[in-house]
Amino acid sequence: MKKKLIATIMSACLMAGVLVGCGSESPASANAAEKTETINDANNEAVPELSGTISLAGSTSMEKLCEAMSESFMEANPGVTVTVEYTGSGAGLESLAAGSVDIGNASRGLKDGEKEAGAVENIVAIDGIAVITDKSNSITDVSSEDLAKIYKGEITDWSDLGGEDSPIVVIGREAGSGTRDAFEELLEVKDACKYAQELDSTGAVLAKVSATPGAIGYVSLDVVDDTVLGLKIDGVEPAEEQILAGNYMLQRPFVMATKGELSEQNELVQAWFSYISSDAGKEVIKTVGLIIPQ
Repeated sequence: MKKKLIATIMSACLMAGVLVGCGSESPASANAAEKTETINDANNEAVPELSGTISLAGSTSMEKLCEAMSESFMEANPGVTVTVEYTGSGAGLESLAAGSVDIGNASRGLKDGEKEAGAVENIVAIDGIAVITDKSNSITDVSSEDLAKIYKGEITDWSDLGGEDSPIVVIGREAGSGTRDAFEELLEVKDACKYAQELDSTGAVLAKVSATPGAIGYVSLDVVDDTVLGLKIDGVEPAEEQILAGNYMLQRPFVMATKGELSEQNELVQAWFSYISSDAGKEVIKTVGLIIPQ
């Protein structure tokens, strides 16, 4: 009888231990669970993804850069849409002044009046301006002095420069183009050029020169391809190393202007400029054939 009672008590104790083990939690277990929950909360509090739209307008010469940079930036920030209109440098800066875009693209330095209107010059890349001819032209080098005379209408035939007896067809950009402004200022022929045709985009100049015997034009260095010939200026090739060394005279900044300082811009615009100056952004600049500002 006594043995039976002891066995019953031991059985009850074992059952109680099982119930406690199944239905309760030790302090150590509770603390671990609480710690895990804290870690999960911390993970969930990661910086929220950017979302919204960044709008740019301006230089047609900057199309290659803007398209590549926009694609790369949106891939890194899927919640953001970047829109770009290629309206010319002057028009882009007017849109910026009017508050209709976040960024005004200009393929030249800003003018005093544009700065007085609140535009801030943010140089994102350096570009060379290449002087191009059709592929049948035998001239490969021209002095800056003769180039100025060509655009002022003082030299009108390639034979005057030792080439074929062929009229020079002078092609340029439209008024308000950043490329035109920079080219004329650097060559000191502002408002003195005698254009046979004035075209409204970099691509149009490239196509017209390539298809026109005797033609000469100027375009952004990064768009030059094998459909045209690029001339040396004063014996210097339009190449990155020559531009960085300051030997090639026809070079200009690519500007993404903001209305006010960068620190005054919204979160998206600040993120855009941070990306441009990042390793990924610099790689985009180099990939499209432009030079990273020093």
